[in-house]
Amino acid sequence: MLAKALGHPARVQIVRLLVRRVSCVCGDIVDELPLAQSTVSQHLKVLKEAGLIRGEVDGPRVCYCVEPGTLRRLKVLVAGL
Repeated sequence: MLAKALGHPARVQIVRLLVRRVSCVCGDIVDELPLAQSTVSQHLKVLKEAGLIRGEVDGPRVCYCVEPGTLRRLKVLVAGL
């Protein structure tokens, strides 16, 4: 599931963006990518379903952060290849 979630370059870009940020990101993701809001939302949904990111409701917005435990697991899996 993790490999499939990262099988699209836009999703890899989103994870890289979130890893570089200390705090959660709300609307900034769309501003950083040359993709429509709906496309970014679909990619976020896939990443969230895979457990790579989490979304927290902040008023009318959802703020996204990397899920540290899943990211550690992914690093271990990749290192073992």
